[in-house]
Amino acid sequence: MSYEKQRASHRIKIIQGQMKKIEQMITDNRYCVDVMVQSLAAQKSLESLNRLLLAGHLKTCVISQIKEGKNDKVVKELLQLYHLEHK
Repeated sequence: MSYEKQRASHRIKIIQGQMKKIEQMITDNRYCVDVMVQSLAAQKSLESLNRLLLAGHLKTCVISQIKEGKNDKVVKELLQLYHLEHK
């Protein structure tokens, strides 16, 4: 497994742990602000994962597709990601 995949896998395990913690906090009827703090931390972890995945995509897939002349596909995909990020 590549270093990037190991980092992504590690990040996913952290996010899974955070989500289980949030679920348990809700089940335990914990203070709302405490649950929200955990939720915001999980969102930051997802953002970190997305940055990691995007960097890997740019370094590999995008470069390959541009070399193959698939510029329109690359632009379409990146605009789709940009649009999802800024909804």
